[in-house]
Amino acid sequence: MNTTSVSPAEWSGEEPARAEPLRKVLVWDAPVRVFHWLMVLSFAGAYLTAESERWRLVHVTLGYTMAGLVAFRVVWGLVGTRHARFASFVRGPAAIAAYLWGMVQGRPKHHVGHNPAGALAIVALLGLAAVVTAAGWANYNELGGDWVKELHEGVANAMLAVVGVHVAGVLVGSWMHGDNLIGSMLTGRKAGRPEDAVRSAWRIVAVLMLMAVMGFWLFQWQAAPAWGTPAGVSAHSRDQDGDDD
Repeated sequence: MNTTSVSPAEWSGEEPARAEPLRKVLVWDAPVRVFHWLMVLSFAGAYLTAESERWRLVHVTLGYTMAGLVAFRVVWGLVGTRHARFASFVRGPAAIAAYLWGMVQGRPKHHVGHNPAGALAIVALLGLAAVVTAAGWANYNELGGDWVKELHEGVANAMLAVVGVHVAGVLVGSWMHGDNLIGSMLTGRKAGRPEDAVRSAWRIVAVLMLMAVMGFWLFQWQAAPAWGTPAGVSAHSRDQDGDDD
């Protein structure tokens, strides 16, 4: 499907802009998309269950899931497809400022992959997720005292704020570029030239990631105490108590 052509002022590729229609091409591989939505689910679930003792295992499980996802994204950012690599979208302050100024003027440059402002949000979210999960692990294992708990809560709130800014940026960017950025993270396709497309969706990597996450969740579920059983009492412990009777 053809999309509206982009003017030279709006195109950010290394080559000069071409006065030709852009097409929907595959930009986001399957691992990037699966990572994105698993992070959304894990962070939202962990944040909503943070204050509930009954849902503590869910909170911890989703926190550990986030840590694993961050580790995967760092590796994929080094060896993944072209638009997934950090080298393709992480830019310095000048590029970020130029992109934001373009948004203020109503003429932001079009980027096939992540734009500089979105890239900043992604790097910030990865860093915050690493800190919040490390602090959560320490707090769960009663290491470090109250300051670790406060750090965990503070970073989680900071992460929520960055998520809010990121979502707002996605909505504004979608409107200004006339490109559904949320939909592209579902389909993997954005407006671009044929040479901008990635060659493979790498679905097998996405499937393996899903299997690993689901397997971890199943393991945690099997080790969970029965509903109404105090936290820390495992199913194995209950079985032993039953055998003693």
